Amino acid sequence: MRAELNGDELIARRHLAAEPERVWTAFTTPASIAAFWGGAHAWVPPESVIVDLRPGGEFVLDTRAPTGSTRRLRFVYVRIIVPRELVFDEPVTGLRTTVTITPADGGTNLTVHQRRLPAELRTTQAADGLTSILDALAAHLRH
Repeated sequence: MRAELNGDELIARRHLAAEPERVWTAFTTPASIAAFWGGAHAWVPPESVIVDLRPGGEFVLDTRAPTGSTRRLRFVYVRIIVPRELVFDEPVTGLRTTVTITPADGGTNLTVHQRRLPAELRTTQAADGLTSILDALAAHLRH
């Protein structure tokens, strides 16, 4: 399923064949984040991931492109409702991401909703990138 771009919002929905607690752990532990966050377009060095899981805490990681260029991503947690919701902001652009984890038959329904996308992320490439990350998450959870 491809992520939907609508103005300054990007929404991706996915049914995952894993219980909600495993999906929560994937989004909140450094080793799991490193395993899927780059999707097909980047690699995340596990030692670069920092998770301070509390409102006001930071979530930081490096993404490394196939060309070797590295980009540091930094987010600040706004709201955490274990094991159902994570809300975090990217402080430079104001991008807000809400991750919603809902129990469903045979697994979990996941929604990733990004709001206040900066102009450079209002593209099909960004939608494809989010889709790729969720594909990598699904593959990670199968193992």
